Amino acid sequence: MFKQITVFIENRLGRLAEVTGYLANENINLHALSIADTTEFGILRMIVSNPDKASRILKENNLMAQTTEVIAVAVGHNPGSLHKVLHKLEALKVSIEYMYAFISRHKDYDAIVILRLANQDMVVDKLKNSGIPILGQELLDKLNEA
Repeated sequence: MFKQITVFIENRLGRLAEVTGYLANENINLHALSIADTTEFGILRMIVSNPDKASRILKENNLMAQTTEVIAVAVGHNPGSLHKVLHKLEALKVSIEYMYAFISRHKDYDAIVILRLANQDMVVDKLKNSGIPILGQELLDKLNEA
């Protein structure tokens, strides 16, 4: 497991650019993101190169930011790869709170799925034992090298 940054931002012109600018100015690399929005605000979820520093910088700029433990799963970049993982989660009766994915340019990972699971702490070992390749901090280290 590793840390994801979640930021609550107003849904207004330029706000996302402002948030990513804070990170860029501090040389924090953005590996993946997901945005869910309503008419008034958005929930920005990000995987970044330095989550502790990112969280601190965003809070210093008066943004509501928090860190959340998430799981990263490596999947092949071919038809059916994600289905195999989801089928195993279903068999283990693990509920997915949310997920998003990105294609990795690192040679060891084709595609990476970020998952937040119900009862996540209790199911990690079950997932590993079922053959689901769970990635941890080494994922971010390798992405930073790529």
